[in-house]
Amino acid sequence: GGERDGDGQLVVKAPVAGGKVNGEDRGNEGALQGGGGDGGGRRRLQIVGFCFAAFILCNMDRVNLSIAMLPMSEEFGWGPSTKGLVQSSFFWGYLLTQVAGGVWADRMGGKVVLGFGVLWWSLATVLTPVAARAGLPTLLLCRAMMGVGEGVAMPAMNTLLSRWIPKQERSRSLAFVYSGMFVGSIAGLSCSPFLISNYGFESVFLLFGSFGLLWGATWYFAGASGPEEDERVGEREREYIVQSTSTRAPAEEIPWRRLLGRSEVWAIIVCHFCHNWGTFILLTWMPTYYADVLGFDLFESGFYSVLPWISMAIASNAAGYFADTQLIGKGTSVTFTRKLMQSIGFMGPAVCLSLLSSVNSPQEAVALLVISQSCDAFSQSGLYSNHQDIAPRYAGVLLGMSNTAGVLAGVLGTYAVGVILEDGSWDQVWTVAVGLYVLGTVVWNAFSTGEELEEFKA
Repeated sequence: GGERDGDGQLVVKAPVAGGKVNGEDRGNEGALQGGGGDGGGRRRLQIVGFCFAAFILCNMDRVNLSIAMLPMSEEFGWGPSTKGLVQSSFFWGYLLTQVAGGVWADRMGGKVVLGFGVLWWSLATVLTPVAARAGLPTLLLCRAMMGVGEGVAMPAMNTLLSRWIPKQERSRSLAFVYSGMFVGSIAGLSCSPFLISNYGFESVFLLFGSFGLLWGATWYFAGASGPEEDERVGEREREYIVQSTSTRAPAEEIPWRRLLGRSEVWAIIVCHFCHNWGTFILLTWMPTYYADVLGFDLFESGFYSVLPWISMAIASNAAGYFADTQLIGKGTSVTFTRKLMQSIGFMGPAVCLSLLSSVNSPQEAVALLVISQSCDAFSQSGLYSNHQDIAPRYAGVLLGMSNTAGVLAGVLGTYAVGVILEDGSWDQVWTVAVGLYVLGTVVWNAFSTGEELEEFKA
């Protein structure tokens, strides 16, 4: 609504909690807080909460094998190469559904695709102990099928949030959702040693997988792909979201050629590969590094593996809040914000990993890994927010494209560590990761942007 001033000009009055006043973006005022003209944000917070919970389950089900690997490798007689093969098999299926998950989510909406993904990977998790005892090929297939389900989760979430979350709330919302992965790692790594010691390695797969089945049943009744078709969202909040986001309807056709013709898109793809190489090495091999190099037992490996993920959960949300309120919210360009956040996300781990070979105690090594992962968490407000910045209408498929490169890094990196360690050392493992972090920093600062590309606007 509005009224005319003394000169007869129309003055538009924005809702208290955000939107625009006389054409000027009010940024974060009241964003994601109760009350105000945005309808209080209650419904979109519910969607963010569901995504957060799904990502907790995602990493709980992924990291449980990294702890269970210790007793399983002893029981089944696996060497380093076989362990690397088992760890990497998840990524075979994960790779297959990255782009497909993005296409499905952009066309059908995120509710169906995310729900399918959680239920599929949870069922595969429950079946993992049976597959392990049936033989190595069956286990590899089961882990690959789990990857198929988890592969659609990130593109589906990206599509959901591109339709539910205004741009000025994006860094915080994405940081919070992605921190669910860190919380999942914390929960999985904390609970797994106790469960394995008391109930056997099978228990972590049965228990964690059952949580996902419960989530899926709840999401079926309470989830929604966007505010336009959701009956639970208030009218004021619906109007606020629609006016504050670029996406209006699911994409019917994907402009593949135009997407792949943009250097900004390739910056995301290349940097996703560089980022995930180091991240997935730490995700899958950290307990083994603690046990073999630092001399920790099962419980110590689980405990010290948790610390970097705790620091990531804290740093991710702090960085998201800082990016939204202190940078973008105070007039700093989105482009500068994304470049700053991602530069920290790359160079922090590069410096820390390069120092690991010179430490004198296990505690110093753990401290470096904690600092490394804390810096890595700034990527949630850099690389991982950028898909929705440059092409929100195609956010799901764009994330699917870049995460395909990221998954290739996971497959190659996770297996390469096992091969390197057959005759080499952990110093060689870290050297490769550091080189890719530096490459990513150069590419990101040279070619990325935080502005929406005109040709992809709805």
